[in-house]
Amino acid sequence: MLPIFFAALLQAATVVPADSGEGHLTNIRQLTFGGQNAEAYFSHSGRQLIFQRQESDSGCDQQYVINVDGSGLRRVSSGLGRTTCGYFLAGDTGVFYASTVHVGRACPPRPDYSLGYVWALYDYDLYATVPAPGGEQSRRLTRNAGYDAEGTLSPDGRTIVFTSLRDGDLDIYAMNVDGTNPRRLTRTLGYDGGPFFSPDGKHIVYRAWHPQTAQDSADYVGLIQQNLVRPTRMEIWVMDADGGNPHQVTKLGGANFAPYFHPDGRRIIFASNHKNPRSRNFDLFLINSDGMGLEQLTTNTEFDAFPMFSPDGRRLVWASNRHGKAPGETNIFIADWVERP
Repeated sequence: MLPIFFAALLQAATVVPADSGEGHLTNIRQLTFGGQNAEAYFSHSGRQLIFQRQESDSGCDQQYVINVDGSGLRRVSSGLGRTTCGYFLAGDTGVFYASTVHVGRACPPRPDYSLGYVWALYDYDLYATVPAPGGEQSRRLTRNAGYDAEGTLSPDGRTIVFTSLRDGDLDIYAMNVDGTNPRRLTRTLGYDGGPFFSPDGKHIVYRAWHPQTAQDSADYVGLIQQNLVRPTRMEIWVMDADGGNPHQVTKLGGANFAPYFHPDGRRIIFASNHKNPRSRNFDLFLINSDGMGLEQLTTNTEFDAFPMFSPDGRRLVWASNRHGKAPGETNIFIADWVERP
C-alpha cells in the first residue's frame, strides 16, 4: 500500500447519464468534483487510479491515487513544485511521475500565451516513489537539464518509455525502470510524445507532429528554444518497441492525442478535435491499428480526453469538462465498457 500523505473524499462518486450516441459507455460515474483533474491511469490490479490534480488556480498539479469507486483519495507526491504524468510501477508496488521539485519548491510560472496556445516544457525529471519503513522513499530516475516527462511502463514492468528534450528535440526514449540504459527511439524533427506500450509489449502508440515546410520547422524550433511547444496539430502513430517501423495511423487533421491500445491490441482509443480543429470540443474515438474503422465514442459538447481501458477491458476512464460546476472544470469519469457488434 502506498504511504498516505493526504486523505479526503471530495464527494461520493455520482452516477451521471451518457449523452446521446455514447452507446459504448454505461454506468458512468464521476469520481472527482472541483479543481482540475486529468490523466487518470489504472493500476495493474484495475482497482485504483493515479491522476494529477490542481486544487486552485494558484496551485500546481500534484499526483493523487483514488479507488475506482471514488473512495480513498490521497496525495502521493510531495506537494512541492509541479508534477505530471503519474503511472504505477509493476505489481502496484509504487508509482512514478515527472516533477520539477529539484528546481525548487515553488510552482513554476505559466507559459506566455501571447504566443498563442502553447505548452510549457518545464524542467521535469522522472521520480519513483515506493513505500518504505517509517514513510516513503523517493528516487530520482533522470537527471537531464530539461524536459523528461510523459512516462509509462512496459507490460513486463522492466521498461519506462517517456518523452525528452535532452537531444534538442521532443523525442521518445526508453530506459530501464531504474533509470539506466536510456535509448532514443524517434529521430524525426517534431513533437513525438505521449507513448504507451501495446498489451504484448511489442509496439508503442504515440502522438506526433513533424513539420512539413521550412516555415513550420523554423516556428517549431523557435518555440523549442524557449521551452515551448504548440500542440494544435498532431496525429496518432505506432512504432515497434525498439523504435523501428514508425507509421502514421490517423490522417484527420487537428489535434489527435492521448492514444491508448485496447486490451485486444488491435484497436486504439484517442482524443481528437478534428471535426472542429479550432475548438476545445475534444471527443474520444476508436480506430483500428491499421487506420481503418474510425468510430466516435463520446458526443458531449465539452472536452473529453485522456482515455484508458482497464487491464481487463471492462472499464474506461477519462477526463471531461461535462457536468462541471465552473467553466473549464475538468473531472475524472469512469464507465463500464460495452462492446457493440
